[in-house]
Amino acid sequence: MTDNPLLAPWTTPFGVPPFAAIRPEHFPPAFDRAFAAHAAEVLAVAADPAPPTFANTVEAVERAGDLLDRVASAFWNLTAADTNDALQAIEHDVAPRSAKHFTDIYMNEALYQRFDAVWSEREALGLAGERLRVVERYRQAFLRAGVQLPRDKKERLAAIVQRLSTLGTTFSQNVLADEKAYALILDGRDDLAGLPDFLVAAMARAAADRGHPGKHAVTLSRSIIEPFLTFSPRRDLRETAFEAWIRRGENGGATDNRAVVAEMVALRAERAALLGYPSFAHFKLDDTMAKTPDRVRALLEAVWKPAVAKAARERDDLQAIVDAEGGDFRIAPWDWRYYAEKVRRARYALDEAELKPYFQLDRMIEAAFDVATRLFGIRFTPRSDVPVYHPQVRAWEVTDQAGAPVGLFLGDYFARTSKRSGAWMSSFRTQEKLAADIRPIIVNVMNFAEPAGGSPALLSFDDARTLFHEFGHALHGLLSNVTYPHLAGTAVSPDFVELPSQLYEHWLEQPEILSRFARHARTGEPIPQALIDKLKAARTFNQGFATVEYTSSALVDLDFHLLCAADQLDVAAFEREALDKIGMPREIVMRHRTPHFAHVFSGDHYSAGYYSYLWSEVLDADAFRAFLDTGDPFDPATAAKLKTFVYAAGNTRAPDEAYTAFRGRLPTIDALLEKRGLV
Repeated sequence: MTDNPLLAPWTTPFGVPPFAAIRPEHFPPAFDRAFAAHAAEVLAVAADPAPPTFANTVEAVERAGDLLDRVASAFWNLTAADTNDALQAIEHDVAPRSAKHFTDIYMNEALYQRFDAVWSEREALGLAGERLRVVERYRQAFLRAGVQLPRDKKERLAAIVQRLSTLGTTFSQNVLADEKAYALILDGRDDLAGLPDFLVAAMARAAADRGHPGKHAVTLSRSIIEPFLTFSPRRDLRETAFEAWIRRGENGGATDNRAVVAEMVALRAERAALLGYPSFAHFKLDDTMAKTPDRVRALLEAVWKPAVAKAARERDDLQAIVDAEGGDFRIAPWDWRYYAEKVRRARYALDEAELKPYFQLDRMIEAAFDVATRLFGIRFTPRSDVPVYHPQVRAWEVTDQAGAPVGLFLGDYFARTSKRSGAWMSSFRTQEKLAADIRPIIVNVMNFAEPAGGSPALLSFDDARTLFHEFGHALHGLLSNVTYPHLAGTAVSPDFVELPSQLYEHWLEQPEILSRFARHARTGEPIPQALIDKLKAARTFNQGFATVEYTSSALVDLDFHLLCAADQLDVAAFEREALDKIGMPREIVMRHRTPHFAHVFSGDHYSAGYYSYLWSEVLDADAFRAFLDTGDPFDPATAAKLKTFVYAAGNTRAPDEAYTAFRGRLPTIDALLEKRGLV
């Protein structure tokens, strides 16, 4: 396999994968060799006759798996951001193999005994700080993997983990297939009535990409369907598009995810029972800041009640417009965004179509970079010589104030049919200082609508906030400054990992950032102060709706994973019953309905954990107050503490300790309720 670029040294700039040379058929033999090499390295540690030490056990395992890290990072990033039929077929094979590979490692009793021996001797060995933390986290991983179970239960648990990995792959591929297959083709002036130019252009591009030149397409990308639902006066078209959007993964046939979800919920419940937990939610939350389902539910219900009350008032405002216009119907879910935009225009004189030209993609990227420079002293230099996996991807070298390397940042911003929906941060390489000073390669992936004809890409204000959010995650990876890869970057509790991202959103709204970077795409004029004032005044507008959308999803996620058994689960009926129980308004639909809830069912990172965004929002609202209390949103001393204890710290401390080290105390929910206008 000397001609396999995945197995050869990577001599590319920054050591990025040589994408142009990599073909799908290179991955299976590369995984074969990488799995075998990593297994041999780890088994050698387990079989070492020498007494366990930190160096020959913990550091030896941390040094293992370099080839697997390289191959797997290239593969999983491609399957998420630029996949094809060949990669998807390989994914179905690799996912359970990968699950088995790591399950075998964490169920290896001889290896665990060596880690446990190091843990038992931690005081005699003088372990402290990061060295103590990495042993603790490894030991926890072994125990949560079931290393102490009897053989028959280990075998069943291993089979469950492998099956769940296959089902997660199937789930995500089904959602992508439904998204790729759907397009509502519009033809004629009546179908385009009321739509702003930026949306018409994006829909023309989408139609052409799908083989309908000269027409316009509503796709299931949020960057198209949400503005269509906001601006189209055609209620019939809004209903058609909305129903397709909320029924991804629920259309019958080969891509229907309801049976997939039912099996996943049942297997997760069985997994938790094998490990001695009452439910999967108890198992999952035991290793988070929240700790228990009761604490999660208490937070969600504390927000749910005022959110529903506010949403009811918002609904009445929308219905008043319908009635005043002579509409003989009650507000339905496909009406909400359209009439909310009318209320916003009337109440705040704020028009999304007027606002959008001020939020050019390139200028918002510059704004995100500028905030990072002012807070953390890092700089971004475009690099056109770095290989990328798709022509739309851009690369920047990241350096500190002295010009020393920090890492490489990749940005992949536009929607395409080869990319799963949503927005995320990932890495092609994580930071570490164990073997050498390894600098990270971080990527942000978005799904903004690509403009046609060389026009600048325009973002909604929510799109711009998403860009800042994901860049906050990117900084968490780029600024990581730890020794051990097991603790690096975003390898933290799910309900802490959203703090760096959600906190970073606050700087987008700062007047000095808006006045400098929000410039009109045609005239170049900065956004008028009057428009900034309108944005600030409207900050909590429609937050009842947004909070109900989100919180209902989190509550349903929690309910699914509190099941102690889930045989013959009717997924749709369970979702309906869970929503009825909490009094879900009929005019609002969950932000992520179960059959396409990728956060929860494409893998298990956010399973029983979608509440994490709200938990982290309690932190981020309080954390930004630390800056405001100084009178300077870029206060250097506060920024230095934030970098040290949050962005650069990885998982070197427990999350509550990390937050307390930054803020001096833990937060309360008050700042969150105020931020969302729920008080």
